[in-house]
Amino acid sequence: MKSRLKVAMIGTGYFSQFHTNAWSRCSEVDVVGVADLDLDRASKVANELNGRAYDDVAVMLQAEQPDIVDIITPPATHLPIIRMAAERGIDVICQKPFCGNLTMAKEAVSVVQTAGIELTVHENFRFQPWYHAMKGQVQANRLGSIYRVTFKLRPGDGQGPQAYLHRQPYFQKMERFLIHETAIHFIDVFRYLLGDVNSVWADLAKFNPVISGEDNCVVVMTFDGNVRGVLDGNRLSDHAAENPRRTMGEMSIEGELGELRLDGNGNVRFRSHGSADWQIVPFEWDDIGFGGDCVYRFTRHVVDHYVSDTPLQNSAQDYLANLKIEEAIYASAQHGRVEKL
Repeated sequence: MKSRLKVAMIGTGYFSQFHTNAWSRCSEVDVVGVADLDLDRASKVANELNGRAYDDVAVMLQAEQPDIVDIITPPATHLPIIRMAAERGIDVICQKPFCGNLTMAKEAVSVVQTAGIELTVHENFRFQPWYHAMKGQVQANRLGSIYRVTFKLRPGDGQGPQAYLHRQPYFQKMERFLIHETAIHFIDVFRYLLGDVNSVWADLAKFNPVISGEDNCVVVMTFDGNVRGVLDGNRLSDHAAENPRRTMGEMSIEGELGELRLDGNGNVRFRSHGSADWQIVPFEWDDIGFGGDCVYRFTRHVVDHYVSDTPLQNSAQDYLANLKIEEAIYASAQHGRVEKL
């Protein structure tokens, strides 16, 4: 355990703003360095956090000797940076998509195991407060035996030639897009709610011709107890919400005693079997930053692990299960068959 943590951030793209905010709110953390190929951008973030700016990761790691590096760069860069950190005995937090593919991710896990350091994947959707609330209802057996979990992914940002360009333009060039970049979040959420996946069947399609990868999916996952998880994804359609990116869609969990529903505004409701009345499930959350402040909630979880020795979710070793499911989904769509895991 440590009373204070020295953190170095690598990457200052669009999503780094949420990392910056989260680290700044953790009183036990000193962000000592920020690295980016664009030194001006690195300097702006470093100034916010009272750290130093670098345009060379190796130089920063040598100069600052942080306890943790927070990797917020594209997937192709993950493994080389993880190697650099491992050589210096520095723990790592790495954004998803983790290392770009399963083979590289397995190599990263091997590297950190040999070095004896911790590698945590920054998968923050399971830390969105509505999923914690739904998990609590499941654990309290309010639904009884669960039959099916369905998520309709409808962010509504994928139409036309300008799709994704204003926020994350590299989305247009990704050969594997909807599953690899976006649906991986919900694969992890389904595992968080239901446990390990036993098999998958998938149908993938591309509706917007300007992008390289798929932007539509229907994925059926099976879990223990004959439970089904259905991921129905379409990035071109939206859903009824004040902010379509808050939940990015709507979820239903159906069981013998009733149904839980998540709407696009982050509300969770329960309806008893045989009843037409919906009851609000109360829980506290802050409408800050991204997804119910889930980046801070994840970051706080990691900091608590280091300063209070609490259990850590999202280890890279555990996260490999998500990537195996991803590979099975693409294989199922390619071959038109159920893939066992």
